[in-house]
Amino acid sequence: MVTEPRWDDTPPSEEKYERTFSFPGELRNVTGARLAAEEYLCALARDAPPGAHEYWDDILLVVTELAANAIQYAPGPFDLRMRRTFDGVHVTMRDTSTTRPEPRPFHPRTGGGGIGWHLVHTLCTQVSVVVHERGKDIHAFLPW
Repeated sequence: MVTEPRWDDTPPSEEKYERTFSFPGELRNVTGARLAAEEYLCALARDAPPGAHEYWDDILLVVTELAANAIQYAPGPFDLRMRRTFDGVHVTMRDTSTTRPEPRPFHPRTGGGGIGWHLVHTLCTQVSVVVHERGKDIHAFLPW
């Protein structure tokens, strides 16, 4: 993890700049993940406020979409990890499915979703998916 230099040469507290939250995978955990992300951002903003107000909202929207997708497509528990990077926030969503997310057509008149994965790619500076034997990690990098 890259950190900004400090005058006293002591590293910043990892707890302050990185947090992991675990959820059992119930529908209400989408709200729980969003609230956990907001708690993290509140703590982060005390020392390093966002460069623009919309960065805060973008991070919360991405966390909400990733949590909703984990509930819908990867039944079971999921983890949310958030950490500060030198120029933003790194969000990792770990779920139990080994299937890589794929964009779906969005048809607003018929419903059925399809916009979440597009939103994630639009709001993030980088998105990657790492599949492993117990599921996958979705890494999303956003400005802060």
